[in-house]
Amino acid sequence: MSAMNKKKIQNLAEEIIKRVKRFNKAEAECLIRLFNELMGDQPVTGRVIHGLDRGMFRNILHKTFGMTDDLQMDGVFHAFDKDNDNFVSVKEWVEGLSVFLRGTLDEKIKYCFDVYDLNSDGYISREEMFHMLMNSLIRQPIEEDPDEGVKDLVEITLKMMDHDHDGRLSFADFAKAVKEENLLLEAFGTCLPDDKSILEFEQRIFQD
Repeated sequence: MSAMNKKKIQNLAEEIIKRVKRFNKAEAECLIRLFNELMGDQPVTGRVIHGLDRGMFRNILHKTFGMTDDLQMDGVFHAFDKDNDNFVSVKEWVEGLSVFLRGTLDEKIKYCFDVYDLNSDGYISREEMFHMLMNSLIRQPIEEDPDEGVKDLVEITLKMMDHDHDGRLSFADFAKAVKEENLLLEAFGTCLPDDKSILEFEQRIFQD
């Protein structure tokens, strides 16, 4: 790596850690270098899109963190992609990983809600719950109508989490339910890495 690139990475890391409190400067630099590797070290020109596209990002989630659900991986991509340009920039990458790997409960609640709000309208609807739960449940071939079981589960979940009884989950509903019962954080599917995956990732990336 040239001195110029090294200096650029150091400056970028300093800028990012002013907003991201979960990583120190050395860790931020490691994550920026990893991002550059994943991007294939593309030349810096105005015509190059500087970001991970959906396919590259999903590949990372699958290979590194063992995620397999397409719907959840798309949701994680959108939660990282704050400016909705269909690419995860280097800043979005480090900021997203700060919550993904080391977030507080409040940060994870906001992150999970963003993942589950599939159409980004500020609510988790019955339809969204149905699609996510249907994807995450193992279908039993002996069931005559597995969709009915999912619909029942949606109604049970709503009864538990829909505090204002409007038939959908607002962020306030979701946050209140999770704070009362932390296990509800990933109620609609796995969208956070397990402790083993986090440890392996951090040992590999931060070993220097």
